[in-house]
Amino acid sequence: MENWWRSTNACWLPVVEKYPTKSCKSGSCVNKKMPKTPIKMEETNNSRRAFLLTGLLAAGAMAGCNSGNHEVETGEAGTMKPTGKKVKLLSVDGDVIEVDEAYLKPVPELPSVSNQEARVGIDGKKFVMVIDLSRCKNLKKCQEACNHMHYVNPGQNWIKVYPMQESAHTAPYWQPTTCMHCDEPPCVKVCPVDATFKRKDGIVAIDSDRCVGCRFCMAACPYSTRVFNWSAPEIPEEVASRPYSCETSVPQKKGTVGKCDFCPDMARKGELPHCVSACPNGTFFFGDLNEDSVTNGAETFRFSDLIRDKGGYRLMEDMGTKPSVYYLPAVDRNFPFQPDAEDSISTSDSK
Repeated sequence: MENWWRSTNACWLPVVEKYPTKSCKSGSCVNKKMPKTPIKMEETNNSRRAFLLTGLLAAGAMAGCNSGNHEVETGEAGTMKPTGKKVKLLSVDGDVIEVDEAYLKPVPELPSVSNQEARVGIDGKKFVMVIDLSRCKNLKKCQEACNHMHYVNPGQNWIKVYPMQESAHTAPYWQPTTCMHCDEPPCVKVCPVDATFKRKDGIVAIDSDRCVGCRFCMAACPYSTRVFNWSAPEIPEEVASRPYSCETSVPQKKGTVGKCDFCPDMARKGELPHCVSACPNGTFFFGDLNEDSVTNGAETFRFSDLIRDKGGYRLMEDMGTKPSVYYLPAVDRNFPFQPDAEDSISTSDSK
């Protein structure tokens, strides 16, 4: 039996010459050899199992044949040496086999869910955020965490912290501003390619694979929370090579729009958004409206009681957007207002 190799669909598969067979004709038997042809794979379940099994056997054969030399040729890239560390794998027949770690190809990091699933959202959830203005000291730890985890371009911020003042005779305060994730989002209505979409759990997200950079959504948003990627983002190569995920909003792409996404990848794991966990003063609360609870990681409140007792409100409610972000007024403040040199105080009427 002669072994040789042939490339089929970018996979190297062993091809085996058929054994000689006997066929009888007119009472006499003659030996006939089958032609040397590659094994064809049909798109059936049995052929798929055979294909996978053949690949596993081939890997085992390579490891066995090189036990003396301890080097496997990999072409122009050089050679590969077994590490001696065995990894247990489950074969297609349910058998546990051991393969040297050197022969395992690393699998790139993939999103936990497909973009199609990410567009649907999480069943039974209605996410909501509460921002307590009396706790904000303008440390911008929320901004730093958000920018770091989403690889936001330098000079851009998905969370903006504005110095605000109700009138000339009232005390100023700091107001963190995120995407409001409106129940009636105007950005979704104007997007011509369905790149901006609303999920069943209330999150408004962006699919950068669909975004054409028309910026209609930026013009429609009354809160000015979106940014445009005029240049390619400065991100590591291993991050840039990942497939885009609607839940992580990574990697960002040149010529597309970005914004706060409520970190749905964290919510799917039962964890808090990065801005909530990064704030040392517990300014941000995040939770589920259906469960009527919000938390900042250290404190948990009933959402309805918190909004009623603290006089919670939403920005620009008269526009009918129905935001999912609520604010608690800046009363009994924990910290005095200390303006930055680059910040100019705005009145609430100007926003």
